[in-house]
Amino acid sequence: MPTANKPSLDTLGEIFRFAMRRFRSSRLAYGHGTTNARDEAAFLVLEALRLPIDRLDPYLDLRPTPAERARLLTLIDARIALRMPAPYLVDAAYMHGVRFHADRRALIPRSFIGDMLADGVLPIGDLSKVKRVLDLCTGSGCLAILAALAFPRARIDAADLSAGALALARRNVASHRLGDRITLHRGDLFAPLSGRRYDLILSNPPYVDARAMAALPPEYRHEPRMALAAGDDGLDLVRRILAEAPHHLTRDGALICEIGRGRRKLEAAFPTLPFLWLDTEQSEGEVFWIGRKDLLPQS
Repeated sequence: MPTANKPSLDTLGEIFRFAMRRFRSSRLAYGHGTTNARDEAAFLVLEALRLPIDRLDPYLDLRPTPAERARLLTLIDARIALRMPAPYLVDAAYMHGVRFHADRRALIPRSFIGDMLADGVLPIGDLSKVKRVLDLCTGSGCLAILAALAFPRARIDAADLSAGALALARRNVASHRLGDRITLHRGDLFAPLSGRRYDLILSNPPYVDARAMAALPPEYRHEPRMALAAGDDGLDLVRRILAEAPHHLTRDGALICEIGRGRRKLEAAFPTLPFLWLDTEQSEGEVFWIGRKDLLPQS
């Protein structure tokens, strides 16, 4: 019989509640697809068994096999002992119902730009006019894939400096059967894209400043440092993107870029640029939009 110290863990519901209690008592950090212990526990147990992750209730009475139960308990222990983000433990992350492979070669898929692509709220009048899109600092390829879904007539280039990240992106592109529309490039920002111009450049570049890097919770330290760190003020990559983007945008093209909490520093560094800030239900002042014409030197 189960005791107070050794609860019954025969059903998925019992394992889920066990995981949730342990996560809460361990004071884990979240932010890789979930924001609390309950959602993290639900995601971990459902994805580990390859069940739909949007609803837990239908599976609460499910009785995992002994092998499945052992795996679930191992994953729960690893989430706590290693402080490893759940998506890395189960090789999967989701953005708006779209599944991506996730491993330590790239950031776990997440971006407010992804929210905007999925929700169709970008300030673009005619989506059919978007023929060429660039995903700069593509990482896992998640934004390139969401852009391909949002702009079904567009061809997408996706660039990253990391060979490992591009290998993961290649796996994701293949999983979504988008290899005929998404081309991956390895290089430093725009370096491998000489002469190419785009109707839309989107980028979720490294933007964490030195102070924030020093204070990162253990979960975030499992992600590639080069995908997070961006110098003392967090703007090292953004400065270069702003300088080079006009040379890679079409006449009416635009740049959309995520910078986290760097709005005040960015506006202080570029006081004459008319950034348009795009907000979501979860973010305010973390993503800007700017057209090519506004990036050109004013005479």
